[in-house]
Amino acid sequence: MRRWRPGRPRLPRTREGWRRLIRAVAAGCVLALLPATWLHLTTGDRLRTAADVPRTEVAVVFGAGLWDGEPSPYLAHRLDAAAGLYRAGRIEVVLVTGDNSREEYDEPDAMRAYLVRHGVPDGRIVSDYAGFDTWDSCVRAKKIFGVDRAVLISQGFHIRRAVALCREAGVVSYGVGVDEAHDTTWYYGAVREVVAAGKAAVDAVVEPDPRFLGPREPGVERALADVG
Repeated sequence: MRRWRPGRPRLPRTREGWRRLIRAVAAGCVLALLPATWLHLTTGDRLRTAADVPRTEVAVVFGAGLWDGEPSPYLAHRLDAAAGLYRAGRIEVVLVTGDNSREEYDEPDAMRAYLVRHGVPDGRIVSDYAGFDTWDSCVRAKKIFGVDRAVLISQGFHIRRAVALCREAGVVSYGVGVDEAHDTTWYYGAVREVVAAGKAAVDAVVEPDPRFLGPREPGVERALADVG
């Protein structure tokens, strides 16, 4: 039996064929970049630095992976920014949101321990164990933890998506983008965001339920009450 082999793609043989191919490629590029353009246009006035972000009761820190049970360097930098905002009196409570889908992998508890080591009292930290992606974290911040306003903390290449999705989920927010060296990881994250922007646009339109919703949790409300 003769095995099927994929043939080489046929290139246009005429000038008109090349024009059509170029138009198709250009249209594909425009469509691919539309979601990223949407993010830039809708979040430009919501980005701040740690020095000028408005005082807000709650900060949300998104998970970014663990290395041997400890926050990855990127996640550690996000947590450093949150700890700095707390020490400066610009926030009062930190909601750490990440993945705890496996017993041996617990982002929120690792994030909590790191913040405590860096001067944030344990009672001012609230853990969301089902922040499996940015949309889930934003929806759960609103529906489960009752967060209406927040400072969001992430790397610069991700912060626009976080702000846009939290706004769609009903959380009025400002974003603080953590500076990073433009290394291989940074470039990978930036390229990945082009694809992730497409998913964000779909999430904003469809507004799917998070992978896990669950009952309302009073952790943020209690932590804020203790502040008073």
